[in-house]
Amino acid sequence: MTLPPGYTLRRAEVADAALIAAQREAMFTDMGTEYRETVAQFAPWVERHLQAGTYVGWFVEQEAEVVAGAGLLLHDWSPHFLDPQPLRSYLQNVYTRPEHRGRGLARALTQTAIAETRRRGIRTLSLHASKFGRPLYEQLGFVATNEMRLVLDGPS
Repeated sequence: MTLPPGYTLRRAEVADAALIAAQREAMFTDMGTEYRETVAQFAPWVERHLQAGTYVGWFVEQEAEVVAGAGLLLHDWSPHFLDPQPLRSYLQNVYTRPEHRGRGLARALTQTAIAETRRRGIRTLSLHASKFGRPLYEQLGFVATNEMRLVLDGPS
């Protein structure tokens, strides 16, 4: 993992939950998706997971200002033929401020997440890619899967 000169990597702390939520909102906005943190309540969720160690995040900074970030959700998963151990990694919230794009920051963050997944002995890392991120993830070896989804209405 290599960052361009003038950029540094740091690990997210519990106190960064609001910053992670703000980057998440910016990420969805850039994808053209309406997303309101007040509705999503992501900040309290990520704060709990940062405290529990089930969410690991990183920021790229330039002159002590956060310009990019990414997170890795570590979650239980049933043992499977791809990986018999019951843990999976899920990469999320990969975001780079527009004026810092094209410099390899998202690549460095994704490589950091891959290294952390390997370090923990987890063999499966998944993500949902935007059309903007898909080429990067494919270059790093990610492949599309056959996942399907059903979104249900609220309780009946």
